[in-house]
Amino acid sequence: MKPHIFHPEADEEYVQAVQYYADIALELGHRFHDEIEHLIGEVCAQPERFWKFDPPVRRHLSDDFPYAVIFLEKPEHIWIVAVMHMKRRPGYWRDRLD
Repeated sequence: MKPHIFHPEADEEYVQAVQYYADIALELGHRFHDEIEHLIGEVCAQPERFWKFDPPVRRHLSDDFPYAVIFLEKPEHIWIVAVMHMKRRPGYWRDRLD
């Protein structure tokens, strides 16, 4: 299993999303956090399993929340480019690839 590294903006949007759901209900914030951590774990275990939707970028969709983990597989780690809400500004994260 490869380690993962967040792009700084991806880390911030992850924290903001957890806070958003926690503000609705603390348990919902915990569920969201657990779901994203589960997605990250699956990505790190088998990155090639997930669809290249914007090559070379791959994504793993949540079944429970309208979010996806957007990532690149690097030789030494998984680089998480975005924790993306699926209904907002598609492609906003592309400038993070530079």
